[in-house]
Amino acid sequence: MHKTQKDKPFYFLVTATFFLSLIVVGVGAYTRLTDAGLGCPDWPGCYGFMSVPQTESQLQTAQAIYPDSPIEPVKAWNEMVHRYIAGSLGLLVLMIAVMAWARSGRPKLLSSLLLGMVFFQALLGMWTVTMQLMPIVVMAHLLGGFTIVSLLWLLRLWIQPKPLFYQDGFKTHLSLSSRYLTVLKSVAIAALIVVISQIALGGWTAANYASVVCTQLPICEGDWQGMFDPRAFGLIQPQHSSYEYGVLDYAQRVSIHVTHRIGAIITTVFILVLAGLLWLKPPLRRYSIAMIGVLSVQIILGITNVLASLPLLIAVAHNVVGLILLLTVVTTCYRLICDCRSPLEVKYFASESATHG
Repeated sequence: MHKTQKDKPFYFLVTATFFLSLIVVGVGAYTRLTDAGLGCPDWPGCYGFMSVPQTESQLQTAQAIYPDSPIEPVKAWNEMVHRYIAGSLGLLVLMIAVMAWARSGRPKLLSSLLLGMVFFQALLGMWTVTMQLMPIVVMAHLLGGFTIVSLLWLLRLWIQPKPLFYQDGFKTHLSLSSRYLTVLKSVAIAALIVVISQIALGGWTAANYASVVCTQLPICEGDWQGMFDPRAFGLIQPQHSSYEYGVLDYAQRVSIHVTHRIGAIITTVFILVLAGLLWLKPPLRRYSIAMIGVLSVQIILGITNVLASLPLLIAVAHNVVGLILLLTVVTTCYRLICDCRSPLEVKYFASESATHG
């Protein structure tokens, strides 16, 4: 029996932490989309308290400390709930790192990288507030959250029980031609880069409040080509007292929105090409089906966001499904590069190798 099968506590901890990280991303998207990113003007507390001020004396104290930030309880609670859940995630990641270093055979480097990423994400969370929703920080915070989820997923893939064939160094890729395997890996990596770039574009669109500037399909109404302004993508923007609700002009927001839509088309092409290549090998078709299924849902959500002017729950789902699409590509890259296959795949490729001997 493989050693990871005997390490169930660590595996269950990583799995639970992964699912909590998905919740954190969803709640984070909800917080951003309800304009609650500055629901509390300080960090990590709220108006000088560790919870949202509620009593009359607390409200008076909070207003005295932050006279320019009137208290909005709903937004403040949205922000604090997100912080509480994110804090719980941080504690679980710390437990993962401690357990990884406490026993041999556990992935110490990946666990340590994950812990470091959580600390950096906490800094980004603080800067998001203290820098008044500066777009580059908001986008980095989104990417940081997606990175943490992806690292947790990779850690779970790494420690999950593996087939006996793999323990003996059995190379399932022997049934694939070297050229085909190289093409498959290259396309998978390219698709991963494209998906990450599209997620970054989505984060930049949201951070600059450009999500609803175009209301027509497939691209945008008006002379969007004539309005296109490359300055919209300058990561360092002029200093403002607050970036809430955006500081770019209409043409710049249209430029961002249109680029995100074009990016969606490019992403779709890459995912479909990768899915087509995976479909050619029956055991890999489940990855192909998963990609196409998630991509289809994401396209529907994106179209709905445009036609219905960014409904809150649809917009949150668009964030989460985008993350799930990333995870499907991450999983495919991991399987192809690390050659860590399921028993079904091992059996299939073994028979193919014997047949073509």
